[in-house]
Formats: sequence, C-alpha cells, structure tokens
Amino acid sequence: MEPHNYVRYSEAFKQQVVSEMESGKYESAYAATQAYGIRGPSTVSRWLRQYGRSDLVAKQITITTMNEIDEKKALKERVRQLERALADAHMKGLLEESYLEIACERMGLDVNEFKKKHVTALSIEPKTKERK
Repeated sequence: MEPHNYVRYSEAFKQQVVSEMESGKYESAYAATQAYGIRGPSTVSRWLRQYGRSDLVAKQITITTMNEIDEKKALKERVRQLERALADAHMKGLLEESYLEIACERMGLDVNEFKKKHVTALSIEPKTKERK
C-alpha cells in the first residue's frame, strides 16, 4: 500500500492566494483552487475564513416552499413523538424487569432460571387480555 502524500502550504502561499482573491484576480475560491492545483475543494475557503475574509466565501442560499417547511416541522415533531415513545417503552421494560427481580427475590427464585423456565410458555400462550 502506497503512503499518502500530504501537501502543506506555507503561510506566505496562503496569504498570496487570499490577497489575489481580495484583488479580484479569481472570481471564486474554486477558481483559485483550480488555478493553483490545490487538492482540497474547501481549502481556499478555509484560508479566507482564517484570514478574516469570510465575505469572499460563497454563501449557500436555500429556497424552500411553504409545503417543504411544513413537512420539515411535521417530521421533526414526529421524531420527537417517536423519541418519547421509545423512552417510555424503555422505562416500561426497566420497570417490568425490576418487578420481576423483586417477585423472584420474594419467592426465593433465581431470575435467570425463572426466565428460562417460563419465557417459552409465556411466548407460546395466547394473550387473553391486554395489559395496560
């Protein structure tokens, strides 16, 4: 396997590229990247921010419809509901496990042996009434 070649740029080179961007020689950070053969697509943008020239970095503008905004809100709310339901189910499982441990302790039984003996019977047996 070949070792990776890492390119390190000197401070003077970085400042030169930034000053050329400031002077308008390059229309975009991408153009400067291409002109100098700089590998990383966001390297020049990072240098611009590093040297306090974030104003030269292209801004991303996203245009969305009201339907997309409403859908995003609805999806976020649904995620919150599902997270709450998952937390409730987790708590219910912990409580059931604790109740089982207490019951087995009071009856003088080992929890793991009880589970081995009765879990199969409980999973095969049809549910006659729903628990709340």
